[in-house]
Amino acid sequence: MRFAAPIIVAVLLLAAGCADLKQSRPLLPVAEYEKMIVGRLDADYVGTDSCVAKCHRHDKITDFFRRSVHGEQIKPETGLPLVNCESCHGPGSLAIAGIEENRRLLGEKGDRCDTSKLLKLKRLPPQAQSLICLRCHSAASTPALAHWHASEHALNGLSCFSCHKLHEGPRQKVSHEQMDGLCYGCHPDVRAQFSLFSHHPVREKKMSCSDCHDPHGSFQPKLLKGSTPRDLCTRCHMEKSGPFVYEHGDVTENCVNCHTPHGSVNRRLLSAAMPFLCLQCHNPGHRGVMNPQQAPLFANRCTDCHSMIHGSDTPDNRGTGTLRR
Repeated sequence: MRFAAPIIVAVLLLAAGCADLKQSRPLLPVAEYEKMIVGRLDADYVGTDSCVAKCHRHDKITDFFRRSVHGEQIKPETGLPLVNCESCHGPGSLAIAGIEENRRLLGEKGDRCDTSKLLKLKRLPPQAQSLICLRCHSAASTPALAHWHASEHALNGLSCFSCHKLHEGPRQKVSHEQMDGLCYGCHPDVRAQFSLFSHHPVREKKMSCSDCHDPHGSFQPKLLKGSTPRDLCTRCHMEKSGPFVYEHGDVTENCVNCHTPHGSVNRRLLSAAMPFLCLQCHNPGHRGVMNPQQAPLFANRCTDCHSMIHGSDTPDNRGTGTLRR
């Protein structure tokens, strides 16, 4: 009993932490976040070359940025970079104003800009951080971004910076190989499900989380792609899509009525073993059981007879469908 109290306290703290993640957070109008990312009104834009020459001659940020997707973009009208340091950090004239004097007094130790005069990106609320990116990355280029502000990621305090490493070259855009590990950082429960006996081949690198979920937003729950969950599943499982003359009602409505998409201890990602899965609906009191007295006697899989469980075009001898071949 002496160990019970610490265990109870630990469980309560864990539960409280999980509850905090799911608490609703106050949201401001977008115009309020826009005010936070304007930068100093008394500062001027000086260009990336000035930032590099004054401060970033000795670090790797410049090399990383110039080899990145952002650094390679050149505006054809002017021949100048489409994106530069001040696109995100705000006008930099005040930040570099005193560097020459500092160098004269302090040598290399004075070779630093005054970052307090720039936008404090890490201190901005997540919505404002993302708005910096959304000034360029609009829904015209990434359609799902139209749903970003109301997405589950945004509402749980994530921003573009949570997944994209802006100064690190290729890591600016998350690859399929990196994505799963990135998602597992917040979703360890899903990682465990992919280790179960039956699972989608995400662990084997044949699929990635983004094949089913859109991290930028969706009008579907759980950031799902597709117009409905069934529409998403039948993009790969086309043979199950129909239409069939005789349809299995629950299957037509939603695949997750029978399947757990990430992983299961049962074959074919089933949420329960047969015949128990079928008996959840087709029990002795359900009209779908034609011979109620036989229901408790099931010893084999229902699909041994009803093999066309997703739908069939073949009637039985009474002219109704029994989902058999």
